[in-house]
Amino acid sequence: MENHSQVKHIAVAGNIGAGKTTLCTKLARQFGWEVNYEDTEENPYLSDFYNDMRRWSFNLQIYFLNSRYQQILRIQSGDKTVIQDRTIYEDAYIFAPNLHYMGLMSKRDFDNYFTLFKTMSSQVNPPDLLIYLQADISTLVSHIQRRGRDYEGSMSLEYLKKLNERYEEWISGYTEGKLLVINVDNLDFDGNPEHLGEVVNQVSRELHGLF
Repeated sequence: MENHSQVKHIAVAGNIGAGKTTLCTKLARQFGWEVNYEDTEENPYLSDFYNDMRRWSFNLQIYFLNSRYQQILRIQSGDKTVIQDRTIYEDAYIFAPNLHYMGLMSKRDFDNYFTLFKTMSSQVNPPDLLIYLQADISTLVSHIQRRGRDYEGSMSLEYLKKLNERYEEWISGYTEGKLLVINVDNLDFDGNPEHLGEVVNQVSRELHGLF
């Protein structure tokens, strides 16, 4: 197999609590990939943002955009296959517009942000395979409660619902590259090896189509 046909970039997309990080870890172990996790631990704006969203929304989104863009540049210039926990598109098509819609990011900040995203995304390739974890609200809520992150405790159902609607809208119009949609409502790939096996098989099938 010649190098230019190597699959370099798999990305996992999905709402808060869909199971992205868990699946990234499992698939990386299964296929021998590297993982790029979402930069939440390092993000210097996150706790400020949860205390005062209006003041810090633009800063937070710019930090995520930059961090994700750097990840993609590293993936594309490297020679390893990397699975990415959340994509650059989700920031731009789901989280930032939602903040704007909620009145937590001004129009000029959002326009500035989105123009920057368009410029950056035009300079990089989309993932070879995008895996979207589809989940309903009750699934998301039970996952979020189970992991018990402090700053997620105050999240409203309305907020999650709005995000889910934006996710569905984005995915239904996604034409950047190969897409695999996995509904996780009845899947437990963390605790059930059979469920994980099913997902691994689906991913394998998609990857074979890429070579």
